[in-house]
Amino acid sequence: MNRIDGGITAPKGFIAGGLCCGIKNGVSDLGILVSQGESSAAGTFTTNLVKAAPVLVSSQQISRGKNRAVVVNSGNANACTGERGMKDAWQMVEETAATLRINPQEVLVCSTGIIGEPLPIDKIKKGIHELGPQLSPKGNKAFAQAILTTDKNTKEVALEVPTSQGTFRVGGAAKGAGMVHPHMATMLAFITTDLEIVPPTLQRCLKEAVELSFNRISIDGDTSTNDTALILANSASGLKGEGKNLQAFQEAIKEVCKTLASMMVKDGEGATKAVKIMVKGSSSPKDGEKAARRLANSLLVKTALYGEDPNWGRLMAALGSSGCLVDPLRVKVWIGDTQVVQGGEGMPGAEEKAHRIMKQRGYTITLDLGLGSHEYWIWTCDLSYNYIRINAEYRS
Repeated sequence: MNRIDGGITAPKGFIAGGLCCGIKNGVSDLGILVSQGESSAAGTFTTNLVKAAPVLVSSQQISRGKNRAVVVNSGNANACTGERGMKDAWQMVEETAATLRINPQEVLVCSTGIIGEPLPIDKIKKGIHELGPQLSPKGNKAFAQAILTTDKNTKEVALEVPTSQGTFRVGGAAKGAGMVHPHMATMLAFITTDLEIVPPTLQRCLKEAVELSFNRISIDGDTSTNDTALILANSASGLKGEGKNLQAFQEAIKEVCKTLASMMVKDGEGATKAVKIMVKGSSSPKDGEKAARRLANSLLVKTALYGEDPNWGRLMAALGSSGCLVDPLRVKVWIGDTQVVQGGEGMPGAEEKAHRIMKQRGYTITLDLGLGSHEYWIWTCDLSYNYIRINAEYRS
């Protein structure tokens, strides 16, 4: 696999674009992505029981597995907006279909932003009409910009995958900086490929990739109403997703999703650190997951990360309250390559070395429970003063 430029429009046959339609007053807030030919589609959505209107609409639209366009707005989540919200989401679908001259059943819709406020649907419909003619194979950056909310940076990646039969490409763009928690979060991710793949296989590949990427990140422990990851596959490469081609695609989509997920953690609201929590030696896979998630979401752990404080006692306390089987006398802990705990007790002289490691932008904290052979990892970030400011002033 080779990293290339182009983001979601790097695969053949995809065009995209973005513009400001007036939701965010002078900032790009509307994007469209479309395959120029028929495509298969798959998606995963939030586990939150309070689902935004666009999630409900897209869940229904994608059931056929034959979608070729996505319309996205930022600045307004269209969540908790009742019947009007559903009507507005369907209007976005219909306006996009009319502008692109495709069947409304082929259009998916996403929204992200403030919860509980009605969409300025007339502005959005006008924006869709204006954006349609501007879509291009070079519109990836405009699209990636249009989907952002509190993100500081755009998030996009593309891979070219050589095979014995030729090459295919996989591209992606995403947003997410806050209200991000495992099992999908306030994140949107869009993936494209020019490989030919049938919808059930595409769904299986996406689900597996999401489990190893977007479902293993946590910024603040809050699961959103709008989480969505979508993939479109249009067969423009002339290659079929079978045999070795399918194996290569599975690896490529995992790499794309992991890259986008890591970008989210690094761009977390107010974040100064991106840290991998690795739990080894658990008695079961589920116990390893419980421990990793508890550590990743502990406020005391996250503030210690921000303070660059090797306070391993917070790690032990979070571990002990995780619900997993723990024998403190067997626990070992490393910060980076420095061991700070042996048999549940601190290592003399280790904290100074660990403090130097914690000054880095990214590193790994490893806990070995000494109870089995299972392991689980998750990405998290620190909790800074700036996170509080951003969210306290979110609607100001």
